[in-house]
Amino acid sequence: MRKPLSTPMLRYVMLLAVTLSSACMATPDRVVRVGVYENEPKIMPAADGRPSGLLGDLLQAIAEREGWQLEPVQCEWQRCLSLLSQGDIDLMPDVASSPARQELYDFHQVPALHSWSQLFSRPGSNIHSPLDLDRKRVAILADGVQHEYLQQLMDGFDISPRIMPVSTLQETLQELQQGYVDLAVSNHLYGNYHAAEYGIIPTSIVFQPSRLYYAAPLGKGYELQSRIDYWLQRWRDDANSPYYNLMKRWGGETPAALVPPALVWGLSVSALLLLLALAFVWLLQRQVQARTRALEANEAHLNDILSNIQAFIYHKGRDYRYEYVNAALCRFLGRTEEQLTGASDADFFDPDTLQDIRQADRQVIEQGKRVVVEEVITPVDSTEPRVLMTVKMPLCDAKGRVRGLCGVSTDITEQRKHQQQLHQLSHFDPLTGLPNRRQLQERLKVALMAAEPNGQEGAILFIDLDNFRDLNDDQGHEVGDQLLQAVAARLNQLPLEHFMQARFGGDEFILLLEGLSPFRDRALMQVEQHVNTTLLALSEPFELSDGNTHTGTASIGVAMFSDAPGDIRGLIKKAELAMYAAKSAGRSGFSFFDPSMQAQVRLRAELEAGLRRGLEQDEFRLWYQPQFNLEGKLIGMEALVRWQHPEQGMVSPADFIPVAETSGLILPLGRWILRTACEQLVAWQQHPVLANVRIAVNISARQMQDEGFVTEVCSILDQTGADACALELELTESMLVQSIEQTIDKMQVLRQRGVHFALDDFGTGYSSMSYLKRLPLDKLKIDQSFVRDLMTDPNDAAIIRTIVALGQSLDLSVVAEGVETNEQRQALVTSGCQGFQGYLYSRPGSAQELEHSIHGQR
Repeated sequence: MRKPLSTPMLRYVMLLAVTLSSACMATPDRVVRVGVYENEPKIMPAADGRPSGLLGDLLQAIAEREGWQLEPVQCEWQRCLSLLSQGDIDLMPDVASSPARQELYDFHQVPALHSWSQLFSRPGSNIHSPLDLDRKRVAILADGVQHEYLQQLMDGFDISPRIMPVSTLQETLQELQQGYVDLAVSNHLYGNYHAAEYGIIPTSIVFQPSRLYYAAPLGKGYELQSRIDYWLQRWRDDANSPYYNLMKRWGGETPAALVPPALVWGLSVSALLLLLALAFVWLLQRQVQARTRALEANEAHLNDILSNIQAFIYHKGRDYRYEYVNAALCRFLGRTEEQLTGASDADFFDPDTLQDIRQADRQVIEQGKRVVVEEVITPVDSTEPRVLMTVKMPLCDAKGRVRGLCGVSTDITEQRKHQQQLHQLSHFDPLTGLPNRRQLQERLKVALMAAEPNGQEGAILFIDLDNFRDLNDDQGHEVGDQLLQAVAARLNQLPLEHFMQARFGGDEFILLLEGLSPFRDRALMQVEQHVNTTLLALSEPFELSDGNTHTGTASIGVAMFSDAPGDIRGLIKKAELAMYAAKSAGRSGFSFFDPSMQAQVRLRAELEAGLRRGLEQDEFRLWYQPQFNLEGKLIGMEALVRWQHPEQGMVSPADFIPVAETSGLILPLGRWILRTACEQLVAWQQHPVLANVRIAVNISARQMQDEGFVTEVCSILDQTGADACALELELTESMLVQSIEQTIDKMQVLRQRGVHFALDDFGTGYSSMSYLKRLPLDKLKIDQSFVRDLMTDPNDAAIIRTIVALGQSLDLSVVAEGVETNEQRQALVTSGCQGFQGYLYSRPGSAQELEHSIHGQR
């Protein structure tokens, strides 16, 4: 026999399912227009459009006492601010005060709410400190006060996350959920309120505690805001006021059950009457019996209702065991009420599900919180997970102590499946599974917004399969579809970073490249590499059904973000026009939209071909620039490569070194420089002045990363007979952040051989004491950019003093580059620098020129 449900418990449950509302008609003295937008739980529109949430309900309470009629104006955040500035709304809740906003709006004195900003991430992202934000994509509300504060945080920690402004807080969490960004900035109330819904978690990074107000148009807010201040100040001094009741309600706290004063009075009167009316006991007993029968009938009626409700309703005690379950939960778990009563979740769910359920239960029972959570559960006798939207709230005894919890769960599995199917259909191509045109445009919008303020470049590659129509006509659309699917799979396997591939339509695909260099020349080189990789991948044979293969080509048009800033359609159109230009040029190739870009790419190709010819025909020369100490004594030479082009004359290293690095020619060129410098060391061994001079050779990141670099250096030293102690290798800071451990290992091996090391251009890269202390360095070189403005920029002077002090603390010699005037030299001496290199002492020259110059000085 089913255990009857107690009447108080039934009433509590029914309050979860039935809400009665009444409207009281009144004639307000004033209509107050209120901006309402989605920012749960602080402010959002109720079902009838009225302001709701913590701040909305608080304003409703004030309006009732002031006789105001609130007229809601629903708008997004930025639109609300515009309406407020124009005076089209009278009040806007949830506005943080800042000096800039105080010039635009009126604010009252007493803050309505205290809040702070917090970063949210997807589970497993390992974001623990501000330093972890470097190069991460961060979604943030446009025109919010968090934007400026986060920028200051970035500058303070010298990090460069990619800021992506969005229009609404909902959009920030959606971008994070869908993986378009790595982090989202939200106020802690909204983020925590929706964390379960979006499958995200709060990080430990919080910032910018703020006070929130009801803002009014500038110069028009005194009348309303003075009354708001009055009620806020009055209610904050009263623990039982509407202010604290709303705080507990929306903040997730359940206030302790209070005994109404009327009930106390009634009980006292009843007791007195009972003492005075003992003669009427028999009448009261009859009344009690009648009421008992009515309650029993009501209880049976309520049990019938609960048995037919589709939601799962249950009670648990403090021991997390079921005390009551309705028929729907029994059917779901395949158990009877007797089997469930007294049982725990461990009897019915797998360990992962049990852990999630128990975590939510603890928040209710141990902390007294009301919890709304989306649960994914898998019963032990089932393999299909189910998605439940669950509300859990504490059950309290007469003294306000939590004695258990009441839960109401609704199975939304099919709803979630439909949502996923709709999202898949609306954002992905059904044939290839790639993002479709709609998702591409959404992603491109975000990419353009993120690239513009940071100065970063990007590009889209418009890909069209050559002669695809002929394949369709000859072999049918089924074979054509197979080729499109194979092309999509090939694009998915491209070894590219920060890119997105999409099917634009027909046999057209688009690759979106982000995070390119802000420098146009570098960005063009990067794009060319990506294009060549893509063309090569698409030229490989495709395996189709029935063992058939297809070998084809593609034409690619390229448009850079800077070709059409902020214009999505214009950018795609320009890439398409460039694609047609590539087809016109003979197919199986690519073309940039901007002719000047095409010319730069052509120039780079010519320069690369010239480099190859120059290495073969011995067109390179090695010049040397001396280094001197404080007394003017020669202490070293830096080897500088020069290209004597047969037609263009002397070509600057700034022009050909970047091409050599990206093309891989830096390896043979670097090998030639190192061998030539070692041969010069041997030639100077008998020179009376230069015999003990150390030659410094610049090493590129590509050389240092090459697996055979150490062997190559040792081999050159052995073959030339050069003294390893007279060879100094100069590294740059930027190369050290790549494979730092392997770099240190290679340096230590060469150091044991006797080779010295210097850190070139110090102060311009990723300076860090952690690696400086670990590197086997002998010298720091102050970059000439700091020396150039030394006499006019106090910051450069301070940086130089810091570098010199750092070198002294690490027992490293310090040499300043680019010293051109006596004033610069004197300022460097004053800062403690004792090594100098620059035109003040000597220009770079050939070995013969330097020998002649030194001979003349003797």
